[in-house]
Parts: sequence; structure tokens; C-alpha cells
Amino acid sequence: MSSVRRVAITGLGAISSLGNSAGQILDSLRTGRISFAASPFDSRVITSPVRDFELGSFTGSFKERRYLNRGAQFAVAAAMSALRGASLRSEEMAETGLFLGAGPNMDVGGEIPEIRQGEIRHDALMALWILRFLPNTAASVISILAGLQGDNFTVTSACSSSLQAIGEAFHKIRDGYLDLALAGGGDSRLTNGAVLAYRKARALYEGGGNPGEASRPFDNGRRGFVPGEGGACLLLEELEHARSRGADILGEVCGFGASLDGYNVTAPDPEGRGGQKALEKALADGGLVPADVEAVSTHGTATLLNDRMEAALLERVYAGAFPRILAFKSWIGHLSTACGAMETALSLICMRNSYLPEIRNLHDPCSPALPFVRKGAACPTSLWAIQNFGFGGQNAVLMVKRYLPEEGTRRNET
Repeated sequence: MSSVRRVAITGLGAISSLGNSAGQILDSLRTGRISFAASPFDSRVITSPVRDFELGSFTGSFKERRYLNRGAQFAVAAAMSALRGASLRSEEMAETGLFLGAGPNMDVGGEIPEIRQGEIRHDALMALWILRFLPNTAASVISILAGLQGDNFTVTSACSSSLQAIGEAFHKIRDGYLDLALAGGGDSRLTNGAVLAYRKARALYEGGGNPGEASRPFDNGRRGFVPGEGGACLLLEELEHARSRGADILGEVCGFGASLDGYNVTAPDPEGRGGQKALEKALADGGLVPADVEAVSTHGTATLLNDRMEAALLERVYAGAFPRILAFKSWIGHLSTACGAMETALSLICMRNSYLPEIRNLHDPCSPALPFVRKGAACPTSLWAIQNFGFGGQNAVLMVKRYLPEEGTRRNET
């Protein structure tokens, strides 16, 4: 009897405000080291920047660098970091697929400083300036640098983009179309244009004050999200392919689901029906039931509508068997299209090190029923759900579990 194709995670790259390696990130989570600061464009707005980032330290020098906006640079750096740690041969690289979540470059004023009455001073622009605005430029550069020539898919489904990219890569491998796929994304929304856009949408925290207290997911005093930046990529690999080459297996992807709300272009369905459908699809995709899930990395934006909807959704689906509830945006801010990839990377790091970080600034929980993690603690877990809900009612949920070598051996013997 042939076994179902399982999908291992054999590479991880993360460029974040908490650090650029698993060790740095874990140390930041344990010691409370964060990077929140007032925006240079508006002191009322708080952001979570990545400090001292230099793309060349991950890639070396290359001529296409000029075509990468800051978010795309994070994606490229994370991709090269993940591949470097996975030790693939060149012929394996050539067969590897690439699945990235990406969003728009919202730094319009910074990229094109002189637009007068709809006219652009073209003499100040580089010949291929359009590449800094195309969502697939990062994928093109990663392919060139690493020699990736497999299936390609750039996803632009708002805040669910990079999680959906990982889910699509997972399905491609599980269903036999690929043995290897790199998946993730990068984003930065800290520019003047991005800050203005989110302020107009009334989604940002604008309270000024202590930057470290601005992001307050699931707290009754929450007042909007804090924009962050960074990038994360995972190398996914068919389990037997990974075992045959002696790869270090970091975990497994075991289920994925996506859906649309069909409700509003910005606000989530207050009943959370679309988000619940994505979660139930992810559970069914992995042959799981709610009681199997031990921890949930929530979307947890600290906006009034999202947190209210998400808390109610969790209460319904997990009633009677609640997992531990986490919110990584209280540590890194909201990475927009890259949030799912980054939160998956953080979940893997925490799972592998049996650690659950607190939800920062949670003093008055909006749900008395949910077991929010209020204090960081050592706690072994084996199955996490990562969920993201984006503008336009675009939802994605990924199931990730700890890899148990003896389980793989038993299944292969059937």
C-alpha cells in the first residue's frame, strides 16, 4: 500500500525586526526585545522597522538589485537564506518551484518624487523603473540568483498572500507535481505613501505615546494595527526526497484551506463565515479535528473589527477544546502580504524550541473564554494553525506540525 506524499520543511529564512536567524528571533521573544518606534513621517503612527538591513550580506553584489523595492529585497534575502541552509545541489535547484506572496509598492512619492498635473519627469527615472512596481520582480531575481526553474506563482491576495503561497506550494508537492518548492514573501509598508493609505482607511494605531505599547491584539483597549516589515521563506520538500538526501527536517505542513468572504472590500464578515470556512477546509485537508490543534497563530491585527471577528470564530470552532492563542503581530507589527510567511516561520521556531511567547500588551482580553498566552513559557506543542484574513475578505489557514521521524518510518512500512 503506497503512502500519502507528506511535505517536510527543510529550509527557513527570516529577516525580521526580532532578528535574522532562529537563535536571534527566539532570544528576542524570550527577552522582550522589540523594534517599535514612531514613524519619521508622522509621530502619531508607530512602526516596527527591521534595523541595519543590508541585502548584499545575503546575496552578494548583483546588477538587478536596483529593481527591487524594500519589500522585494526582504523576500530575496529570506529566500537566499532559506536555500543556503537547505544545501540543495544545482540540479535540485533547477527543479524547485517558487511561490511568493507580494503586494503593491506603495512608496509612490519616494519612487517618483516629481509628478505634476499627472505628468512624470521621465529624465529622472531609470529605464526599467516599472520593475520596482511589478509584484513578480522578486521572484524573477530569486530565480536568477538561485537557478530556480520549476513552477512559479506570485500571489497578491492582500494579507493572506504569503500564507496562500505556502499552501499552494504544499498542495503542488503533496499532489505529485513537484518535489521541492520555495515559498514565502516579503513586504514593507513604512513609507509615507503607505502610512497615508492606511491612515485614510482608519486602520492604523495613531495614539503616539510609548511605541512598545501600541500593538494590542485582542485587548479591549486596542486602537489599530502597527505596520511592520520583513520577509520569510520556507523550503518545502516531499518527505522521502528530504530523507533520501539527509536533509534537516524542521517540521511538516499537513493541511491548508482558503476562502473568500464575499462581504466587503475592507471589513471582515462580522460573523467570520469565510474565515471559518478556510479553517475547516485546512482541518479537513489534513485529516484533523479541532481538538488536534494545540496552538493558533492568529491574524491578531489589533483592529476593532478583525479581533472581534477572529475571537468569535475561535470560540465557535474550538468550543470545549481550546488551543493556546498567540498573536505575533504584538511583537513584529503587521507585515501585510508577508505576515503569513513570517508568522509561520515564528511558529516553527517556537514549536521546535517548545516555547510560547506572550501576547504583548494584553491587559483586558476581549474574550474571557479563550486561553490567550499572557506570559511566555516553555510548553511543548505538536500542531499549530496559522491563520490570516486580508483586505477584500481573503482568508487562508495553514496547519504545521512537529516532525516525528518514527512516525515517518511506521507509515512507510504500511
